[in-house]
Amino acid sequence: MSAQSISFFFKQVLQKSYKIPGVLYPAHRQKLPAVMSAEEVLSIILAISNVKHRMIISLLYSTGMRLSEVAHLKIADIDSKAMRIKVVEGKGKKDRYVPLSVHLLQELRVYYIQYKPVVYLFNGSKNGVRYSPRSVQHILQTTLIKLGLEGKNYSIHTLRHSFATHLLDNGADLQAIQELMGHHHISQTVQYLHLSSKRLSNIVNPYDVLTTIDASKNKS
Repeated sequence: MSAQSISFFFKQVLQKSYKIPGVLYPAHRQKLPAVMSAEEVLSIILAISNVKHRMIISLLYSTGMRLSEVAHLKIADIDSKAMRIKVVEGKGKKDRYVPLSVHLLQELRVYYIQYKPVVYLFNGSKNGVRYSPRSVQHILQTTLIKLGLEGKNYSIHTLRHSFATHLLDNGADLQAIQELMGHHHISQTVQYLHLSSKRLSNIVNPYDVLTTIDASKNKS
């Protein structure tokens, strides 16, 4: 209903005065998610001594997978020949592929020899049973406290946001990032434009252009 319609209803039907407010609908607030720097991600990974725990966190960051997707990841989903990982029935019940890092593959092989997982890539206390997502959250929170990063509002999902933002920093286009993240709409991916520090740092401030023009005029 328009402001004019509401005004008519008050004046003509209810016979009461009505003043159209300056703002009928407050602006929608969209808070940007927290993003770790590459240095922070590395420090977190290096601070985890347990091989399985370190492997889980490394996989979350290097693929941008959701926590539930990593928990359900099976050994058969790892394609070392094509260097990719198949995410089966991700959000929206859709399959997709994410990249498999060369360095991560080497670490996965070391992990596999040591832990010998069955069915799921990361087993719980018993083989054939997937690892608990809550345990993964505990791993990260414990590490953040250890590094003094607990006050930065970081979570497991921050690793996913960091993956996408760092992809953009390293030259990946939005459509590729959309596919890797499993976003249904490109509008979900656009937020990473606001999070990319490298992209913003490369922008030339128009005021600096003015001073350059002024300096060249003075020389002439």
